[in-house]
Amino acid sequence: MTRAWTPTTDLCDADGRARVLAPIFRSYGRLQRFCGEISTLRVDGHNPLVREALHTPGRGRVLVVDGGARLDCALLGDQLAQAGVAQGWAGVVVNGAVRDAARLAELPLGVLALATHPRRSGKLAQGERDVGVHFAGVWLWPGDWLCADEDGVVVLPGDGGPPDHL
Repeated sequence: MTRAWTPTTDLCDADGRARVLAPIFRSYGRLQRFCGEISTLRVDGHNPLVREALHTPGRGRVLVVDGGARLDCALLGDQLAQAGVAQGWAGVVVNGAVRDAARLAELPLGVLALATHPRRSGKLAQGERDVGVHFAGVWLWPGDWLCADEDGVVVLPGDGGPPDHL
């Protein structure tokens, strides 16, 4: 069953528990509107965990990557984003940089990041998966729901499933 899109403005009005990320992200993917259950990563300049996550079934989830707001390398590029599309991920939010912006704009995936950077990331398999991360003034937890559109990014508590107003 396909749900009608609920704008982030309406989600904020309907749910006092809504947490809104600071408006610091730019959209790089073709999908401006996306929503899904959150899976998290915390990495520091290395993206093997991003690769690993995007090569697993996404089931409509959103991968939230806390790269510590580093802007000296890209944690996501077109090849990993294409893997995410093939695996059914709804979107990727990167607290850091991405690359291959022209190609990302063609892919049916939501991609939000702070900026672009042409340098690839390091290749050490280090970091943490499915942990709470904090950036843009908000805590994001695995199992919460993230919805993004032209007005911003909203996070709602998961409580075992999608909020009724999604």
